Amino acid sequence: MNTLSILSPQHPSTLSIITSSLYKTSIFSQTLAISQTLGFCSPKSLRTPASQHSPQFRASFKSPSSLYPVEPQLSDGEEDDDDDDDVAADEYDDISGDPSGGVEQSDDETEISIAAAEEAPIRQEEFKWQRAERLCNEVREFGEDIIDADELASIYDFRIDKFQRLAIQAFLRGSSVVVSAPTSSGKTLIAEAAAVATVARRRRIFYTTPLKALSNQKFREFRETFGDSNVGLLTGDSAVNKDAQVLIMTTEILRNMLYQSVGMVSSDGGLFHVDVIVLDEVHYLSDLSRGTVWEEIVIYCPKEVQLICLSATVANPDELAGWIGQIHGRTELVTSSKRPVPLTWHFSMKTTLLPLLDEKGTRMNRKLSLNYLQLYASGVKSSKDGGSRRRNSKKHGSDMSYDSIDSMSEPLSKNDINTIRRSQVPQVSDTLWHLKARDMLPAIWFIFSRKGCDAAVQYVEDSKLLDECEMSEVKLALKRFRIRYPDAVRETAVKGLLQGVAAHHAGCLPLWKSFIEDLFQRGLVKVVFATETLAAGMNMPARTAVISSLSKRSDSGRIQLSPNELLQMAGRAGRRGIDERGHVVLIQTPYEGAEECCKLLFAGLEPLVSQFTASYGMVLNLLAGAKVTSASNESNDMKAIQAGRTLEEARKLVERSFGNYVGSNVMLAAKDELTRIEKEIEMLTLEVSDDAIDIKSRKLLSEVAYKEIADLQEELRAEKRLRTELRRRMESQRISALKPLLKEFENGHLPFLCLQYKDSEGVQHSLPAAYLGQVDSVSGSNLKNMISADDSFALNVVRTESSVNDPEMSPDVEPSYYVALGSDNMWYLFTEKWVKTIYRTGFPNVALAQGDALPREIMRMLLDKEEMKWEKLTYSELGCLWRMEGSLETWSWSLNVPVLNSLSESDELFQMSEPYHDAVERYKEQRNKVARLKKKIARTEGFKEYKKIIDMAKFTEEKIKRLKVRSKRLTNRVEQIEPSGWKEFLKISNVIHELRALDINTHVIFPLGETASAIRGENELWLAMVLRNKILLDLKPAQLAAACASLVSEGIKVRPWKNNSYIYEPSSTVLNVIEFLDEQRSSLLQLQEKHGVNIPCCLDSQFSGMVEAWASGLTWREIMMDCAMDEGDLARLLRRTIDLLAQIPKLPDIDPLLQINAKTVSNVMDRPPISELAG
Repeated sequence: MNTLSILSPQHPSTLSIITSSLYKTSIFSQTLAISQTLGFCSPKSLRTPASQHSPQFRASFKSPSSLYPVEPQLSDGEEDDDDDDDVAADEYDDISGDPSGGVEQSDDETEISIAAAEEAPIRQEEFKWQRAERLCNEVREFGEDIIDADELASIYDFRIDKFQRLAIQAFLRGSSVVVSAPTSSGKTLIAEAAAVATVARRRRIFYTTPLKALSNQKFREFRETFGDSNVGLLTGDSAVNKDAQVLIMTTEILRNMLYQSVGMVSSDGGLFHVDVIVLDEVHYLSDLSRGTVWEEIVIYCPKEVQLICLSATVANPDELAGWIGQIHGRTELVTSSKRPVPLTWHFSMKTTLLPLLDEKGTRMNRKLSLNYLQLYASGVKSSKDGGSRRRNSKKHGSDMSYDSIDSMSEPLSKNDINTIRRSQVPQVSDTLWHLKARDMLPAIWFIFSRKGCDAAVQYVEDSKLLDECEMSEVKLALKRFRIRYPDAVRETAVKGLLQGVAAHHAGCLPLWKSFIEDLFQRGLVKVVFATETLAAGMNMPARTAVISSLSKRSDSGRIQLSPNELLQMAGRAGRRGIDERGHVVLIQTPYEGAEECCKLLFAGLEPLVSQFTASYGMVLNLLAGAKVTSASNESNDMKAIQAGRTLEEARKLVERSFGNYVGSNVMLAAKDELTRIEKEIEMLTLEVSDDAIDIKSRKLLSEVAYKEIADLQEELRAEKRLRTELRRRMESQRISALKPLLKEFENGHLPFLCLQYKDSEGVQHSLPAAYLGQVDSVSGSNLKNMISADDSFALNVVRTESSVNDPEMSPDVEPSYYVALGSDNMWYLFTEKWVKTIYRTGFPNVALAQGDALPREIMRMLLDKEEMKWEKLTYSELGCLWRMEGSLETWSWSLNVPVLNSLSESDELFQMSEPYHDAVERYKEQRNKVARLKKKIARTEGFKEYKKIIDMAKFTEEKIKRLKVRSKRLTNRVEQIEPSGWKEFLKISNVIHELRALDINTHVIFPLGETASAIRGENELWLAMVLRNKILLDLKPAQLAAACASLVSEGIKVRPWKNNSYIYEPSSTVLNVIEFLDEQRSSLLQLQEKHGVNIPCCLDSQFSGMVEAWASGLTWREIMMDCAMDEGDLARLLRRTIDLLAQIPKLPDIDPLLQINAKTVSNVMDRPPISELAG
């Protein structure tokens, strides 16, 4: 992989937009009959809860006076260079001044100049499609060798940037290319140049985008360059000229194509003779819900196909390029960190608009600090003290203020900070006034709620931002729009629109949003209040981007914007070729000030993160082999295609994910670090050995001092060995004293006891428990069988030679395992080592009622029912302490175990026996002897120097401990790094195997699997189960649409407003079908839970009535009357439903009647104002 990190030069002059597509729309020509009985239409109140081998380019150019498009123009905000030709020509072709430099021209020179002057206007009027056509003709005449970066750059009327040229050169070298550059820097130009080269070579190029609307936009743009016959479109809704040389599509469509070709013998070494695939918005790879698609495309793509990956600026483009290079082939990285239009950051407060950063742009403007704002506020309050103070402050200026700030050493309280912030929060009109006064319009104003956007429009709808001429143009455009799409006009927004302000969010109809976009690009809307979805892909740059808050609401509460999100929105500021600088305005809120803004701004970009997860579609398409419905006489080629992959082959594909690439790098680094740590531990261990300390002592101490300390140290070691033996003897006597007590309660009542242990951090824990008995006495129990079979529970007591010969350390004092139920509803498995004391009181072993089992028997049965998942709490040579979580049935027992404070010491049964008492006394005496010997060593002549050696050894031992902890942590991390997605893949394969969708052993795919593998959706298996259900055959077309809507309504919400509080209910037939399907859904969810699969199965009848009403022929005006849904939400639900219905006729093994009904109703539903037609 080659990495080229480039700073792109700024465009010193301007480029203007000269092209605009004519958008085609269809007229809904059928008269729809509303059904006689509209039982489903009863309003439901919501108030209660409150290729052609020779490319032929077109010879005409569309007029710039465009109509509005029929959908939002969504893109990643990249510059569209074919919109900027005229001014770019002026910028680079128009040379002012006398070219002859005052020297008289000869006749020949004069003729040449005249000829050049005559040709100049022709050159300026030549459009991009004409230059591209000329290049293709030259390639046909002179061969492909003439294609180079200069030839491709010549189709543009402006000088392309350095990073664009380098990316084009890398592409022409045959490499795949990853381009990471800021928003609006012109990444699309690279893809367009590659398309020109590919078309000239008479090959094909695929251009993929994450959004259907963006695909439609690119389709229109590329037709302007290559002509209608050479550009095609494939989305869920449209299939236009799908054999064209330039084919635009959504990423999911391409992924599904690759499913059919990856690894197949008959794929003919290429993907349908495609040379190049462009992955636009490849940073979507980090998207939680859809990122998998991008990774799958890279993994499955044939290596001979060049990839051009266009990404916004991210923190780790090198890792992305490295991953693609490893699994796909030679890949070059081109990065650019500079924007073509530089940004200036501002901060808006109640009375002023200040620069956010200092002059160097590296720190926050000091005038925005809380201390300065407090001082400023107090200065305003005390202004009545007299003019001398004002004159004084004016004379000394800001120096006095800064000195005063520095002298304010006392930190502000939280209450003071909140007070200052609240006092500085501006109104929308305050900030808008500053923008207008400073000529910073037009602006995109980001507000993270629909209501907030609409409220802001109403708040400033009396602001006159348009002159009379502009207002007339808006009125004319609105009149035309109303004639063409009467149902799509948003009446509540008209007043603000006539003043130059508008809202743009998901609650608006796509047609209306397109209209707003068109007006904004024509300069007839000065401020658009928009949600962040506009920043995610819309090509609508402005002079200024206003960001109203640094946080937004989510399902889990308010969350802060990420640095990438902030820069994505900021990237909308600054129109290339129009503005010298772009402006970003951040606003003071009650919770966020300039400090938080700067912290986020300087936080640095976030890296791309793999979101690779398995799905039913992935598993079925990768494992599927022969079909159970296949004919026996199929050809050998077909059999080759249908040879399903083994699990091992599938695993190799899955393990090529981006996450695994990054993870493998982490694993390699961790293993290298482990090796280094182990070597360091080995070296340090030698430094603290007795021999090493002895050698250091000999060198540092005098002979006399060394001999004295050495003799005493030898004596100390002997006494410590004796202390250890006495401690063992004491423990042995303790066990001997406890054993008969514990044995005594095997059959009587269940006594309470106290268990005591220290955790890994040295914290001592004491807990009460109800004693059940010795494990060996629980005959035939699962616990007894497990302990005897599992070596982890083995009691390997270490016995020294002296203890073997000691009569007091007889075999009858070997520790044994016991079990008790703790007050924390935990089962404890322990030896005598962990028993502090035993109490007389306990649970009486008496049945609660005649015929009931005894409590001891009940608890033994409950213990036997547990799954035996024991966790080791602590270790000892006299046996470990284990615990296991109890069940709901043991909970009531644990609640009756008293706390230790309530248990009387007089009830303690464990008293010291005479042998145990003697052992304790001997141990204490020996412990004191060791302490006295240590003090004697401390009083020796050379101890001061000797102590330095010992202290250094202790320091080294602590370092060894820390290294061992780090080593253990790294070892665990290496063990935890497993192939991303493979576990999920196996779990999902178990579900489809059990449901008989696919036999994972023979790889035979059954009809259910065939259908599921061809569906696009969140849970393909669930959708296939529903669509194959015979109950759908009894539904009329409109009812079928309603049932399908219940499968795709996730995320759609009811939004009641004042009087708008109704939605249509579905018919009883639809409700009955959904109720029947809910039983199947429950079964699938249970099966998923059994195998650990967590994929949602959507089924919600709440909005089915709205879809049924639309499918039955109600007009948009009728259906939206008093409706508790936003227009955009309903349009989105209808489009989702149409998308699912449109898939049904193409799915394998679906009943023909269902396919006919689906096609019929999808055609009926796809009408204005929700129709989306390309072109």
